[in-house]
Amino acid sequence: MDSKPTQRPTPRANAYVDTQPFWDATRDGRLMMQYCTEAQRFQHYPRPVSIFTGRRTLEWRPVKGDGVIYACTVVRIPGPGLDGRLPLCVATVELDEGVRLIANIIDCEPDELAIGKPVHLVWDALSDGQPYPAFALSRD
Repeated sequence: MDSKPTQRPTPRANAYVDTQPFWDATRDGRLMMQYCTEAQRFQHYPRPVSIFTGRRTLEWRPVKGDGVIYACTVVRIPGPGLDGRLPLCVATVELDEGVRLIANIIDCEPDELAIGKPVHLVWDALSDGQPYPAFALSRD
């Protein structure tokens, strides 16, 4: 069996939707989400139209990165890109801005993971060093 760690490649930007603003912001340590200017709400994952209006009234705006765990699980079964990362705490995080995203909760023991716990944005790195949003439990 090959003991070489599997790679965690950076997803391709702009495969279906213009996501370049997201990737550019991550390099600067900022988290950007699509925002519908008509509905005045954030949406995630990126789409070509607003999920609220069906229109192209979208722009990219920064979010703070504070939120709470909405749902969570612990990955314990090996898979691609998970070498040395198990057990891996994963959660749906509801940001203060009202948008939800699925992300890793890093530096977290599985028994610490719970719905309703506050989290804040931190950065994890993909195989090529690309910063990728993750979260950590807020301990204060």
